[in-house]
Amino acid sequence: MSSVSQNVPLLHWSLPAGGDRADTARPARIAHAAERAGFASLFVPVGRGRVDPWHLASVLAGRTERIGFLVGVRAGSVTPTLLAQQADAFRRFTGGRLRLNIVTADDRAERRSRGEQLAHDQRYGRTDEVMAVLRALLDGRSIDFQGQHVQVEGARLTDPAVEHKVPLYLGGVSEAAENLAARRADVHLLWSEAEQSPAEVAARVARLRDRNPALRFALRLSAEAGRDHEGAARRLHAYCRAGVDEFVLSGSADPDDALRVGEDVAPRLRALLAEEGTGTERAAAPPPRGTGGDGAALVSD
Repeated sequence: MSSVSQNVPLLHWSLPAGGDRADTARPARIAHAAERAGFASLFVPVGRGRVDPWHLASVLAGRTERIGFLVGVRAGSVTPTLLAQQADAFRRFTGGRLRLNIVTADDRAERRSRGEQLAHDQRYGRTDEVMAVLRALLDGRSIDFQGQHVQVEGARLTDPAVEHKVPLYLGGVSEAAENLAARRADVHLLWSEAEQSPAEVAARVARLRDRNPALRFALRLSAEAGRDHEGAARRLHAYCRAGVDEFVLSGSADPDDALRVGEDVAPRLRALLAEEGTGTERAAAPPPRGTGGDGAALVSD
């Protein structure tokens, strides 16, 4: 396995499934708890049955001061020019507190309503084109692009807030996802499923870093505060050694879970990293403002 980075990992906290509908006040309480605990950002997923992530993130940004937002967006739901406009407005009015998780999978109901029947690799091809246009626009460049799924001519944002970089996250475990992550993403988002053991994550990290040394890796996993905190910290540490730079942690719908993880699991992880000493330095994606100047801050003390 690769040696641990001198940069301690970024920690994000995830809104729980269903928590944004069962109790409309709960997302704000979770956001406040995650901000108080020092998490870099709050993960706002996109999915069937969930509140629109842009609207929810905008509301929560207005009720918090520092925490960033990792917002999930479907590549096929809107045009990349509209997506760039939405992202540019959000980063401008929040002082740069934005990261984007680009989701390749479509909502089945939406796909049927549009009459689309894109195969797996075709959907990744579309995401490739969307990310190419989105990155150019968010970086302040004009772009002409004629792809199979996306066509734009002379597209550009008016006075974009380019001082606020927007890291692009991409998930998926297929070969198509791996190829696209190496080519377009700032952060490759993985799941801690059974097949994603630390050894398997390390192998994936090694493959992709050979192709893109600047690529960062994030891992989604559960860190419910009711479990063994020492065990949770050691699990995170094992994935750190595998090359993971960021963690998107989740717990129960209890807002205090974020506080308990920040107050107990995170310090234990810091202690394990300190015991191990320094290792190889890894490149950091430009962070949204308010999440730590070096792009690699752990949950604060």
